[in-house]
Amino acid sequence: MKSTITRAAHVGCLLAAAGSLLGGCDQPKAASLQQPIPGEVSTLVVKPQARPIVRELPGRIAPHRVAEVRPRVSGIVVARLFRQGSEVKAGDPLYRIDPRPFEVEVMANEATLAKAEAALMQVSQQARRVALLTSARVTSEAQNEKAIASERQAKAEVQKRAAELERARLNLEYATVRAPIDGVVGAALVTEGALVVQNETNLATVQQLDAVYADFTQSVNELHQLRRAFETGDLERIASGAAKVHLVLDDNTLYPLEGKLLFSDAKVDAHTGQVTLRGEFRNPKRELLPGMYVRVRMDQGLDGDAIAVPQQAIQRNGGGGSEVFVVKDDNHIAVQPVRTGSVQDGIWFVTEGLKAGDKVVVEGFQKFAPGDEVRPQDWTTEPGAPADRWTAEAGG
Repeated sequence: MKSTITRAAHVGCLLAAAGSLLGGCDQPKAASLQQPIPGEVSTLVVKPQARPIVRELPGRIAPHRVAEVRPRVSGIVVARLFRQGSEVKAGDPLYRIDPRPFEVEVMANEATLAKAEAALMQVSQQARRVALLTSARVTSEAQNEKAIASERQAKAEVQKRAAELERARLNLEYATVRAPIDGVVGAALVTEGALVVQNETNLATVQQLDAVYADFTQSVNELHQLRRAFETGDLERIASGAAKVHLVLDDNTLYPLEGKLLFSDAKVDAHTGQVTLRGEFRNPKRELLPGMYVRVRMDQGLDGDAIAVPQQAIQRNGGGGSEVFVVKDDNHIAVQPVRTGSVQDGIWFVTEGLKAGDKVVVEGFQKFAPGDEVRPQDWTTEPGAPADRWTAEAGG
């Protein structure tokens, strides 16, 4: 009986000890659920500053100069004198047309000229004799006038034959077809033995590529909006000669050399409603080829107090609108609807909804829901780079 009571008392003590241990474990766990640790998010403080308004427009590369090589005389091609795709200078020989017919023509015209000069010598001597006889009143004045006219006709004949000889020599020179401009010569369009026709047959094409044009288009509606923004003072005009024009290649790389805007067309395409613009770019390495598709980035104005945020800070709501998450003074998250403008170089221009000093969440969206408390940290674009550095770079 006594041993049974002793065992029961021992079991009771064990259960009491176990209960106290379990109770001691549950209390901290409950406390941790009641007081969650705020999530850490990266934020950027909005700072209005001057930023250029950049438009990115589609365009094509065009050669600075282009010339079709055509023969100036007809004949049979006997030699091609260039390597296809090579650089040529103006005046370099490209083709040779059979020169023998032109050499014969030169010889024939030289003989004709010599004959005309001999006839002139004879007529001139006759005219001098008649003039002496007329002064001695041996012959009539009419005979003298006739001799003078014959001499003038002989001189004119000499000039005519000399011009024909010069034309024959010019045709002989044209038998060698030369490059009309400096540039890159394309494919040979005829071969040796082909008959070419004066001013008709296209032999090759030479394109000057040390500098090229970028022809691009912009909607006339965008130009009207830009003009109205200048008139209302929302945007400032960029000083003449200070507008920057850059190219983005089809692989999204930026062409390293800056260009200059040449002109904006004075008419609108009736079919597309677009205005054509042209920029000029240096092309020392021949990276830009005619017909290449590019995108042209052009500074068209300056927003003196623009508000911009990184592209990832802009979220879309269920209705398709734009919004950002803002950290309030008490470190709680609030949703702020915004209206966005253009996006360029990874930043969104915000036209409505934000003001100077707002703290916008840039990273860490998965760590909170609207209304939660968070621990804001300055956002960096790279390790060790503060948000102020991003703001300065984006503005420049």
